[in-house]
Amino acid sequence: MSYTLPKWYDLHVHFRQGDAMSDYIQAHLDMGCAGVLAMPNTKPPVAKVFESDDSIDSWSIESYRDMILSAGGDKFNDPLIPLYLSKDTTPEMITKGAEAGILRCCKYYPPHGTTNSEHGFPIEKFMENGVFEAMQTRGVILNIHGEEHGLSGEDYFGENSNAEDKFYNTYMTKLRDKFPNLRIVCEHITTKTAVDFVASSGDNVVATITPQHLLYTVADLLQGLKYHLYCLPLVKFEKDRKALLDSVLDKNNIKFFAGTDSAPHTTKATECGCAAGCFTGLIAPQLYAQAFNLNDDNFEAFKNFLCFNGPKFYGLSIPKETFTLTKKPSKLSKLQTKEGLITPLTLGLGIDTLDWTLEL
Repeated sequence: MSYTLPKWYDLHVHFRQGDAMSDYIQAHLDMGCAGVLAMPNTKPPVAKVFESDDSIDSWSIESYRDMILSAGGDKFNDPLIPLYLSKDTTPEMITKGAEAGILRCCKYYPPHGTTNSEHGFPIEKFMENGVFEAMQTRGVILNIHGEEHGLSGEDYFGENSNAEDKFYNTYMTKLRDKFPNLRIVCEHITTKTAVDFVASSGDNVVATITPQHLLYTVADLLQGLKYHLYCLPLVKFEKDRKALLDSVLDKNNIKFFAGTDSAPHTTKATECGCAAGCFTGLIAPQLYAQAFNLNDDNFEAFKNFLCFNGPKFYGLSIPKETFTLTKKPSKLSKLQTKEGLITPLTLGLGIDTLDWTLEL
């Protein structure tokens, strides 16, 4: 059983910074990735548009894009870098960046919510300070990490609610109603609450879904404490996983698409906690195929999810180049990088063989 598809876009990936960037980029190229949306929660963050702006001590979209290109990312089609929304972001910055054609999307992180998000700023501030209004006017996309933080343990991850539920119930309807034409990508959604929100919104509201959230639940994380599955947002319950799967298996789906949130860590677990993020470079299409239980009946839905829906929303070209997925086992190994070994997600779960093989 083999399926040939156009090369795809990973519309949520972490390439970090430093010498290993080239290894992470090559891993994406090796799995048929034609283009990326590279997250700006670097050190320092990508919190300004132009390198010439000396008022903010951060990297710029211009400088980080150059880093990616020089590390092998010049092989990607038009790599996208969002602006990290911070206390320094202004409506004027949005307008000037959009007019110059450099700023196409902005990333909202909840303050202190995930890796390198200490520069995040409360979402209510952007609703009131003109930033979201300028984005709506200029057609700049909002990429949103939809979790509430600073919660008690039960509120953060409880039997009946969690950080993602609370964020969507508290802010997202308000955001949608106040800025009805703002283009929003609800990133790495994990709950039925988020699925229902996206499905009930207009075509300007879409979502990415990771392979791990389609494949696993919190029971998989906790049974044996498989910390390589620890990511934010956390994997949830079976009802949530089913809602995610139903959304992507729908043959009419145009709103849900691939964004792996692949995040490399040379040291995943430490004495004071666990780094958030699953590394799915090299193996993401194979994992998505496994989640879909890919077959002739759902191939069109799979192709739309992986190859078409995302680039259509972002206005990116569909590549003529292809890759092939074949239903035959393939062995896994750790990724050797210039900064150390990276463990792919499934290998960290004790699975050293994938059901699918990818060939370029």
